[in-house]
Amino acid sequence: MSTTNTSGRRKTAVARIYLGAGSGNITVNGKDYKEYFPTLPLQYIVTQSLAVSESLASFDVKVNVHGGGVKGQAEAVRLAIAKALVELDPEAKPALRAKGLMTRDSRMVERKKPGRRKARKRFQFSKR
Repeated sequence: MSTTNTSGRRKTAVARIYLGAGSGNITVNGKDYKEYFPTLPLQYIVTQSLAVSESLASFDVKVNVHGGGVKGQAEAVRLAIAKALVELDPEAKPALRAKGLMTRDSRMVERKKPGRRKARKRFQFSKR
């Protein structure tokens, strides 16, 4: 097996990963992923692609991630891992696609408009 590197995005988070044969270590920005993503739901999101493709203990993953919040970063890592797994083993794609892990979630924050408090919220209306 060779090494592959891909990137994943979610909102403003960008994750670049290096996936190679190994024993299942996941390192995020120089820390273990359980230390970087302390809650169980975030840890589940990060390992979801590996679990679906049944290769949790056969790859080492090194991740550089920046931007966004912790959930966006976790989902960016998940997408990058899924893309790398398909690059190494194209037969894993249908299973990952069925779980929705191959699709980039393109939703972004709506910009603030002039004359408004937020993107859609207006100032209080006073008739008199």
